[in-house]
Amino acid sequence: MIGGLSVLLALLAQVMLVNRVSLPGGGAPDLVLLAVIGAAMGRGAPYGAVLGFCAGLLADVMPPTAHLLGQYAFVLAVVGYVAGRGAGGPVTTVVLCVLMAPLLAAFVVELLSDPRMTLSMLTDQVPVTVVYTLLVSPLVIWLTTRGREARFST
Repeated sequence: MIGGLSVLLALLAQVMLVNRVSLPGGGAPDLVLLAVIGAAMGRGAPYGAVLGFCAGLLADVMPPTAHLLGQYAFVLAVVGYVAGRGAGGPVTTVVLCVLMAPLLAAFVVELLSDPRMTLSMLTDQVPVTVVYTLLVSPLVIWLTTRGREARFST
Protein backbone atom coordinates (compact mmCIF):
# COMPACT_ATOMS: atom_id res chain seq x y z
CA MET A 1 0.00 0.00 0.00
CA ILE A 2 2.73 2.47 0.97
CA GLY A 3 4.79 1.51 -2.09
CA GLY A 4 1.86 2.17 -4.39
CA LEU A 5 1.18 5.49 -2.70
CA SER A 6 4.82 6.56 -3.00
CA VAL A 7 4.83 5.63 -6.70
CA LEU A 8 1.62 7.58 -7.28
CA LEU A 9 3.04 10.62 -5.49
CA ALA A 10 6.26 10.31 -7.49
CA LEU A 11 4.28 10.13 -10.74
CA LEU A 12 2.30 13.24 -9.86
CA ALA A 13 5.45 15.11 -8.80
CA GLN A 14 7.14 14.01 -12.03
CA VAL A 15 4.34 15.24 -14.26
CA MET A 16 3.37 18.39 -12.39
CA LEU A 17 6.75 19.63 -11.14
CA VAL A 18 9.89 17.94 -12.41
CA ASN A 19 8.99 17.78 -16.10
CA ARG A 20 8.13 21.49 -16.09
CA VAL A 21 11.49 22.62 -14.68
CA SER A 22 14.14 23.43 -17.23
CA LEU A 23 17.35 21.85 -16.00
CA PRO A 24 20.75 22.21 -17.67
CA GLY A 25 21.31 19.59 -20.33
CA GLY A 26 17.63 19.11 -21.05
CA GLY A 27 17.12 16.07 -18.83
CA ALA A 28 15.15 15.49 -15.66
CA PRO A 29 15.35 12.91 -12.87
CA ASP A 30 13.00 9.94 -13.12
CA LEU A 31 11.18 9.93 -9.79
CA VAL A 32 8.83 7.10 -10.76
CA LEU A 33 11.77 4.82 -11.52
CA LEU A 34 13.32 5.61 -8.14
CA ALA A 35 10.04 5.07 -6.29
CA VAL A 36 9.62 1.65 -7.92
CA ILE A 37 13.22 0.74 -7.06
CA GLY A 38 12.77 1.80 -3.43
CA ALA A 39 9.48 -0.02 -2.99
CA ALA A 40 10.81 -3.15 -4.68
CA MET A 41 13.92 -3.19 -2.52
CA GLY A 42 11.72 -3.20 0.56
CA ARG A 43 9.09 -5.71 -0.56
CA GLY A 44 10.79 -8.16 -2.94
CA ALA A 45 10.87 -9.11 -6.61
CA PRO A 46 7.24 -10.16 -7.25
CA TYR A 47 5.90 -7.01 -5.59
CA GLY A 48 8.44 -4.88 -7.48
CA ALA A 49 7.49 -6.37 -10.83
CA VAL A 50 3.75 -5.85 -10.30
CA LEU A 51 4.22 -2.36 -8.89
CA GLY A 52 6.59 -1.47 -11.73
CA PHE A 53 4.12 -2.72 -14.33
CA CYS A 54 1.22 -0.75 -12.81
CA ALA A 55 3.34 2.38 -12.39
CA GLY A 56 4.57 2.03 -15.95
CA LEU A 57 1.04 1.75 -17.31
CA LEU A 58 0.06 4.89 -15.42
CA ALA A 59 3.12 6.69 -16.76
CA ASP A 60 2.36 5.43 -20.27
CA VAL A 61 -1.06 7.09 -20.30
CA MET A 62 -0.06 10.30 -18.50
CA PRO A 63 0.48 13.22 -20.85
CA PRO A 64 2.83 14.03 -22.43
CA THR A 65 3.67 10.60 -23.75
CA ALA A 66 6.17 10.12 -26.54
CA HIS A 67 6.22 6.34 -26.63
CA LEU A 68 4.00 3.35 -27.20
CA LEU A 69 1.55 2.13 -24.58
CA GLY A 70 3.11 -0.57 -22.44
CA GLN A 71 6.71 0.30 -23.21
CA TYR A 72 7.44 1.98 -19.88
CA ALA A 73 5.30 -0.64 -18.10
CA PHE A 74 7.60 -3.38 -19.39
CA VAL A 75 10.75 -1.47 -18.44
CA LEU A 76 9.55 -0.68 -14.92
CA ALA A 77 8.33 -4.26 -14.39
CA VAL A 78 11.79 -5.61 -15.22
CA VAL A 79 13.50 -2.94 -13.12
CA GLY A 80 11.14 -3.60 -10.21
CA TYR A 81 11.92 -7.30 -10.38
CA VAL A 82 15.69 -6.72 -10.50
CA ALA A 83 15.50 -4.19 -7.64
CA GLY A 84 13.47 -6.64 -5.57
CA ARG A 85 16.05 -9.37 -6.11
CA GLY A 86 18.86 -7.01 -5.18
CA ALA A 87 22.31 -6.76 -6.68
CA GLY A 88 24.48 -6.68 -3.61
CA GLY A 89 23.88 -3.71 -1.37
CA PRO A 90 21.24 -1.02 -1.74
CA VAL A 91 23.60 1.43 -3.46
CA THR A 92 24.67 -1.14 -6.02
CA THR A 93 21.05 -2.08 -6.69
CA VAL A 94 19.98 1.53 -7.21
CA VAL A 95 22.89 2.34 -9.53
CA LEU A 96 22.38 -0.86 -11.55
CA CYS A 97 18.65 -0.24 -11.95
CA VAL A 98 19.06 3.44 -12.85
CA LEU A 99 21.63 2.52 -15.51
CA MET A 100 19.61 -0.46 -16.75
CA ALA A 101 16.27 1.34 -17.23
CA PRO A 102 17.20 3.65 -20.15
CA LEU A 103 19.20 0.91 -21.85
CA LEU A 104 16.27 -1.47 -21.59
CA ALA A 105 13.93 1.25 -22.86
CA ALA A 106 16.23 1.87 -25.83
CA PHE A 107 16.28 -1.86 -26.56
CA VAL A 108 12.47 -2.03 -26.51
CA VAL A 109 12.22 1.03 -28.77
CA GLU A 110 14.65 -0.53 -31.22
CA LEU A 111 12.80 -3.83 -31.05
CA LEU A 112 9.53 -2.07 -31.87
CA SER A 113 11.19 0.07 -34.57
CA ASP A 114 9.81 3.31 -33.13
CA PRO A 115 10.99 6.13 -35.43
CA ARG A 116 10.65 8.75 -32.68
CA MET A 117 13.78 7.48 -30.90
CA THR A 118 17.03 8.52 -32.51
CA LEU A 119 20.65 7.84 -31.73
CA SER A 120 21.21 11.50 -30.86
CA MET A 121 18.40 11.30 -28.30
CA LEU A 122 20.16 8.37 -26.68
CA THR A 123 23.55 10.04 -26.59
CA ASP A 124 22.29 13.50 -25.56
CA GLN A 125 19.35 13.02 -23.18
CA VAL A 126 19.89 9.62 -21.57
CA PRO A 127 23.23 10.39 -19.85
CA VAL A 128 21.86 13.65 -18.45
CA THR A 129 18.73 11.90 -17.18
CA VAL A 130 20.82 9.15 -15.57
CA VAL A 131 23.00 11.72 -13.79
CA TYR A 132 20.00 13.70 -12.50
CA THR A 133 18.28 10.49 -11.38
CA LEU A 134 21.36 9.33 -9.50
CA LEU A 135 21.70 12.76 -7.87
CA VAL A 136 18.19 12.67 -6.39
CA SER A 137 18.21 8.93 -5.70
CA PRO A 138 19.33 9.12 -2.04
CA LEU A 139 16.36 11.30 -1.12
CA VAL A 140 13.73 9.34 -3.05
CA ILE A 141 15.04 5.95 -1.95
CA TRP A 142 15.14 7.14 1.65
CA LEU A 143 11.53 8.34 1.40
CA THR A 144 10.31 5.08 -0.09
CA THR A 145 12.21 2.79 2.29
CA ARG A 146 11.69 4.62 5.60
CA GLY A 147 10.84 2.21 8.38
CA ARG A 148 12.38 -0.76 6.57
CA GLU A 149 16.03 -0.08 7.31
CA ALA A 150 16.36 -3.35 9.21
CA ARG A 151 16.08 -5.30 5.93
CA PHE A 152 19.08 -3.45 4.49
CA SER A 153 21.34 -3.82 7.51
CA THR A 154 21.65 -7.60 7.20
